Amino acid sequence: MEKKKLYIQTFGCQMNVQDSEKMAALLEGSGYESTDDSGLADLIILNTCSIREKAAQKIYSQLGRFQALKAQKPQLIIGVGGCLAQQWGERFFRRAPSLDLVFGTHQIHRLPEMVGDLERKGERKVETDLCDRVCSLELPAQPPSGAISSFVTIMQGCNNFCAYCVVPYLRGREESRPLPEIVGEVEMLTRRGIREVTLLGQNVNSYGQTRSDGRDFADLICTLGGIAGIERIRFTTSHPKDLSPRLIGCFGKVAPLCEHIHLPVQSGSDRVLGLMNRGYTAGMYLEKVAALRKACPGISITSDVIVGFPGEEESDFEATLALMREVRFDNLFSFQYSVREGTAAASMDQKVSSAVKRERLQILQELQAVHTLENNRACIGRMESVLVEGPSKKESTEMTGRTRGNRIVNFEGKRDRIGKTMFVRITEAFPHSLHGEMEEKGAADVH
Repeated sequence: MEKKKLYIQTFGCQMNVQDSEKMAALLEGSGYESTDDSGLADLIILNTCSIREKAAQKIYSQLGRFQALKAQKPQLIIGVGGCLAQQWGERFFRRAPSLDLVFGTHQIHRLPEMVGDLERKGERKVETDLCDRVCSLELPAQPPSGAISSFVTIMQGCNNFCAYCVVPYLRGREESRPLPEIVGEVEMLTRRGIREVTLLGQNVNSYGQTRSDGRDFADLICTLGGIAGIERIRFTTSHPKDLSPRLIGCFGKVAPLCEHIHLPVQSGSDRVLGLMNRGYTAGMYLEKVAALRKACPGISITSDVIVGFPGEEESDFEATLALMREVRFDNLFSFQYSVREGTAAASMDQKVSSAVKRERLQILQELQAVHTLENNRACIGRMESVLVEGPSKKESTEMTGRTRGNRIVNFEGKRDRIGKTMFVRITEAFPHSLHGEMEEKGAADVH
């Protein structure tokens, strides 16, 4: 019997990517196989994000395009999941008349059941209840055939309630998976050829705080570091206030733990950080950075910054630039503040104008571009250990991979290098990548 076709489009963060992999794995048992062509699909799912307004607008536009597909193929089922589905619920039907299914962040495990009901009855469904326990957390996502890297969700939800963030309302409160369950999933991945895992959570640093076994994120890192076959461990995202001395000490000691951390600062102004309810000051953040660099000299540090938060004055913005000059981030993800419904910041006064936000963002990004290029140029002449991911997008004769510090490197090489870790000497630096020459020494000994 020919399988039905499933098309999933993912918006937003890496956690959504893994949720989409779980959806595909669940629906495979209901007779669906994935396709990259939405025109062939019998079931289309948009896995959504509501962190920023721009992402939400993209989703509405895509639903409009899929409405034309449904006009040609009335039996096509269209569903929306993820954070925006959790936030909008039944209101989605008013924005998208072609929509059949809206399901929230705690309802992924019920997807086969919900799709089955739609196939039989054809009645629209909305399922957005938040549960005491997130059943989909324990579902292992199956990486694509031939993959060498994989995401592993270790927790979901957040207890921090930053003033600008909708995550606690849409993903629920923190829930950490049992450590043995995570170890079992990573061991399964190694048997499938995975050599690099990225641990995911809204705030991975607080892993274990909701459990009673006394084991925290540093314990998890140390345990995973001892699994045979795992060459590299990464994690995202970290909250600075929960970055413990024990976790900092793991860098440079746990061999597979890569020398890179994404540590969102959001602002360099203590006043704005207080308004954001971040739980730390700029000075405290700088102390964490200094401790990281002491424990692991040369560690790559990336971050997030929001410009134009309500009440941000020019002096606050200058404080952010000053912090950037002191830290000199390797890369930075920067955004204009956008109002998110239901957050504390949505009702704050002293809104910053769009023109000022655009101007500040441009200034900030220009400064970061200088820092990124300077940091990349400092890599010239170094021998780097590069895990080869596949062919370069720009040059057919080149391979691409990442250093342990999470920098992209392109180099001349053949496809038989994919999945191997090679020594590459860096010869050129660009704003977003490095170029190098492979050393014919065989695979790199990263341990």
